[in-house]
Amino acid sequence: MTLKQRLQQDEILLAPGVYDGLTALLAVSAGFEALYLSGAAVAYTRLGRPDIGLTTASEMADTMALIADRVEVPVIIDADTGFGNALNAQRTMRVYERAGAAALQIEDQSYPKRCGHLADKVLIPGDEMVGKIAAMADARASDETLIIARTDAIAVEGFQAAIDRAGRYVDAGADVLFIEAPRNKDELAAIPDCYKGRVPLLANMVEGGNTPMTDAQGLQELGFSIVIFPGGIVRALSRTAQDFYANLKNTGSTKGFSNRMFDFDGLNERIGTRDLLDQGRHYERWKD
Repeated sequence: MTLKQRLQQDEILLAPGVYDGLTALLAVSAGFEALYLSGAAVAYTRLGRPDIGLTTASEMADTMALIADRVEVPVIIDADTGFGNALNAQRTMRVYERAGAAALQIEDQSYPKRCGHLADKVLIPGDEMVGKIAAMADARASDETLIIARTDAIAVEGFQAAIDRAGRYVDAGADVLFIEAPRNKDELAAIPDCYKGRVPLLANMVEGGNTPMTDAQGLQELGFSIVIFPGGIVRALSRTAQDFYANLKNTGSTKGFSNRMFDFDGLNERIGTRDLLDQGRHYERWKD
């Protein structure tokens, strides 16, 4: 089932954040129907840097291709600002689509952008964002590849400005709307009041961010179609890794941490080592 087809269903789509083949595999094994390849998570893990526009389009495309090689569920990819003007956004669409993305999320910040829950964001003019969306719609190879238009205007221009920008983005060809960082429950609930039934809506849940944490069922009741938890896995694994390294340094062994980690066989089971080796042996029958 394509992402476009899945969004025609009433049940909200819960897409966890991933950043590589392993996290994608574990998420799919847990039963998720779609994934969100987070630019922030790639910056955190590949670069060890914050989400301030340092990740490149090629790094994201490479990561997307590796995930698509490992799992078959639809992946929404963070396209940041499109990495430039409308022509850059078109190229990003073509590259990400070839890498296997089911949807591209593009935002109306200036470049370099920053995390949607950081302060001091700067926006491009609405007309420029409209042009980027139209350019991406013209460039996509398949109508099944969705454009998710994100506006960060709430923190910069106010809530009504964000609602107004979002309407223009739908008119330009956006398939899904993502109004970033509503600051309270009233703003969160007001977004579906404006757009429910016109276009699918995406909510972003960031642990410690500006938006009140709300579970998938609660967001569905409000009228959202997709909810992402983009960086949660990195925050969870970072805390675990910090504790792991501290324990190893203090004790000189991993024994005291064994109940919080897979052993050798346990990890191999989850990544399918035996099945892949069996597959290799199958093809060895054709050796001279």
